[in-house]
Amino acid sequence: MVVPRLSNRPVNPTAARALENAGVHPLLARLWAARGVTQSAETQLQWSSLIPPMQLTRGDEAAIILADAIETHKRLLIVADYDCDGATACAVGMRALRSMGATVDFLVPNRFKTGYGLSPEVVQMAAEHPAGKPDILITVDNGIASVEGVQAALNLGMDVVVTDHHLPGDTLPRALAIVNPNQPGCTFPSKNLAGVGVIFYLMLALRAELRQRGAFASGEGPRLGDLADLVALGTVADVVKLDANNRLLVTQGLRRIRSGQMQPGVRALFAVAARTPQSASTFDLGFALGPRINSAGRLADMSLGIHCLITDDDAQALNLARELDEMNRQRRGIEATMRDEALNLIEQSDPVVRASVCVYHPDWHQGVVGLVASRLKETYFRPTIAFAHAGNHELRGSGRSIPDLHLRDALDLVSKRHPGIILKFGGHAMAAGLTLREDAYETFVEGFDAAVRELTGNADFEPVITTDGSLESGYANTSAAELLRQQVWGAGFPAPMFRDTFYVRQQRLLKGKHLKLSLERGNQRFDAIWFNHGEMLPEFIEAAYQLDCNVWNGIASAQLVIEYACLATR
Repeated sequence: MVVPRLSNRPVNPTAARALENAGVHPLLARLWAARGVTQSAETQLQWSSLIPPMQLTRGDEAAIILADAIETHKRLLIVADYDCDGATACAVGMRALRSMGATVDFLVPNRFKTGYGLSPEVVQMAAEHPAGKPDILITVDNGIASVEGVQAALNLGMDVVVTDHHLPGDTLPRALAIVNPNQPGCTFPSKNLAGVGVIFYLMLALRAELRQRGAFASGEGPRLGDLADLVALGTVADVVKLDANNRLLVTQGLRRIRSGQMQPGVRALFAVAARTPQSASTFDLGFALGPRINSAGRLADMSLGIHCLITDDDAQALNLARELDEMNRQRRGIEATMRDEALNLIEQSDPVVRASVCVYHPDWHQGVVGLVASRLKETYFRPTIAFAHAGNHELRGSGRSIPDLHLRDALDLVSKRHPGIILKFGGHAMAAGLTLREDAYETFVEGFDAAVRELTGNADFEPVITTDGSLESGYANTSAAELLRQQVWGAGFPAPMFRDTFYVRQQRLLKGKHLKLSLERGNQRFDAIWFNHGEMLPEFIEAAYQLDCNVWNGIASAQLVIEYACLATR
């Protein structure tokens, strides 16, 4: 395991004072200011502060197309993606469109048979849909790169509306409308909407269009804010940057969940995950619910997850959630086996000499290679790609990166340097996927490593744990812990991590793998725990930790959750 270096996040005292003067709690003011918040408007997380839907390029145009389709009773078909963002986006589209009178169904590709997005094969499946051939296909969380797929749909007499958030290629598909904050010319202030956020925005625009046409007897139309739990779940699970607009969406979703107002499927997922909705956090969405939805797409068919999110039957939702929970258990078992095999392969190949890590095993399940890549990236702190056999003399790879390297740019460089070996690729800075010619694996390994070295200028990388410095003694308590827990933290807006020196009064192992600690700082004593760490610590330590609230026998107390600790220099 690579040893990290501790670093302090730069402070912004001017912004912190401005926030505090606006009524923000002093601790939150300091933390938010260090994360780029400079004015109190960015902390206003009510619906009234949402960026208006009309600012999303071509959203109004797509809304008119869909409103016309509803009025003329055209058949709509949502083409989803097979991850949690795609599943929640599909559920938002299904629920919203049905509430506005649309005839709509969904189709989700099987990642092992038809690949990602609106491919020509998926278009053919859509044309042969049991409910009848649709008039318009609506993509959610995909479609921006589906040039051939959109053309295939047009050839078969079906129009396409694309809603996506991924980066476009050089050529855009010939869709009726493309709604994507990252498409050329879009001036939408937040480029970080998840796929579920994009379709939610389009549904807001559609409701406004139908309302203007007098389509709703009540005048107002359906309460789309009721779908905020789904928007929050997909946004957090897709690990998009939590800018102010996304924090607003997630906050509204968590408020509904905490008040008991959620879809039956979301409630069922909390139940099978043994999590409490009343104290729901982004951790629950990202690490308890999200993986259970994702397990369907990784091991079987994501339609199971979508049905769980769109049913209004509590019993059916619970049965589907139990199936998803069992799949998640299977996924964890497969992942553990693959991870051990990958670590053995890497150790045999002497990874020290490389700037990157690539692993392949012919027996691996291609639905879990992304998780393996993620674990290996954490272990070796290098850009990592794990491959599985995909049939037809092809390998399917999933990669995870580190802050030093934009992974999609690296794959683009390899594809240009070695034409023809990468059959297709796509993704973001921190995660990407590709299909590779089986006979080109060794060439890719060398080419990818060269690209990493060229783009970063490094062959070795040092992980850094960025902290918020010392936690003021007056805030090292349960009240501050609860205050922090209530906030929205996540990608691009990391949860607070503090850094202090402690005297270790006592330490012991729990269940043979968790280190339970009694720590002392000045006149304060703390209970602390370091999960999955079995080695004893020296008498004085410097620790990076999170402030948590531990409840035991109905009594709440402050607890420090250790992320990293080392010998303190005295």
